[in-house]
Parts: sequence; structure tokens; C-alpha cells
Amino acid sequence: MGHSAVQGALARGLRWLLPVGMAVGYASGVMAGEIYTCIDGQGRKLTSDRPIKECRDREQLMLNPSGTVKARIGPVLTERELGLLEAQRRREKAEQDRLLEEKKRDRALLARYPTPELHSKDRAAALANIDRIKQIAARRIAELKKDRQKLLAEADFYKQDRSKMPAKLSHQIDEVGQALAAQDRFLAEQNAEAERINKRFDEEFARLTPLWRMAAEAYIPSDAPAEDLPPPITE
Repeated sequence: MGHSAVQGALARGLRWLLPVGMAVGYASGVMAGEIYTCIDGQGRKLTSDRPIKECRDREQLMLNPSGTVKARIGPVLTERELGLLEAQRRREKAEQDRLLEEKKRDRALLARYPTPELHSKDRAAALANIDRIKQIAARRIAELKKDRQKLLAEADFYKQDRSKMPAKLSHQIDEVGQALAAQDRFLAEQNAEAERINKRFDEEFARLTPLWRMAAEAYIPSDAPAEDLPPPITE
């Protein structure tokens, strides 16, 4: 075959290969695109090269050209559903913040009271202070009652005609009565404060008990005999 004949054959071959190559390239481009598939509300399996409108309310799969799952696309939420989801997230965040703050308080409480003895000592000191205040108030009440008894004995002289009782004496009796009422209210407040103190220490003790136990067990080997285990914590 002559040189010109060979060139002609090559030219005809190239003209045939060019459209084939273009077709292969186009097919590769389509295959390389993303494929979306889902099952719609009527149970039909739908497939598309873009997100499927009929499946906006349900999960869609994004597939690779090989058919493997590339990603999962969740349903498109309505405005109401988005609001509910955001409210749920806020509740979860608030709960996480609460637990974190609770852990911080527990660590601070354990640092302040590393042993039950220190906690019990602090409770006793707080209640002892209340008792001292109540004793002072009780002495003052006793003094006021004596004063009132003297004033009433003096006022008894005018029992036949109260209009003749001096205004000063009547005023003194009223003042003592008001002072006694004030001391009674003060004592009631101190009793209420003692109850609040006991309640606070009871709540702290309940929170501290498992923390003390964990702290004690952290220093005991796992194979330690039973007699080496910490005793039950009481207050």
C-alpha cells in the first residue's frame, strides 16, 4: 500500500473514532453525576439526578455512580417542625448547662467538705450560733415579762377606774407588750432559720455522700479485703 493510501486510511479511522470518543466522554460525565433515590408516600421508588420533590418530607439517598450510598438527606422540615426542633435543642442545651453547673457545685462542695466530719462540724457551729441568739432573746423576754408584771401590779391599783390610770403607765404597758411581741417574732424567725440550716446541710449531705464514697474507693485497691472497705457514711 502506498504512502498516500495509508494516510487516507488513517484519516477515515480518525473520523470514525472522534464521535465515539465524544460519546464515551459524555456518558462518563453523566455517570459521574449524583443520583438521588427515595420511596415516596405511595411506595414508589423514585430516582433522579437532583433532589426529588416528591420526597421532601422523607429521607433521600444520594448515591455514587457505583450505587453505594454517598450521603443521606433528611426531610425538609416545615416552619412548625423547625420551631419544635429548635425548642428541643434549647431544652437539651439547658439540661446540659444544668448538669455542668451541678458538677461544678459538687466539686466546690467536696473541696469545702472533703470529709463527713468537717460537714458535721460546720452544721453544729451554724446551729450553735442560732442557739446563742435564741438564748439572748429568751433572757430579754424574761426581763420584759418581769417589767410587765410590775407595771400590771401598779395598774391594778386603778382597776376600779381605769380612766384614772396615768397615761405614762398605760404607755409603758403598751411598749412592753409590743417589745414582747417583737421578741416572739424574732424567736420564730430564729427557729425558722435553724430549720433552713438543717435542710441545707441535709441536702448537702445527700449530695456529698456518693462523692465521699467515690473519693474513698479511689484510694482502695480493687482486691482489698472487706475489712479495708470504708464504713457506711452517716451523720
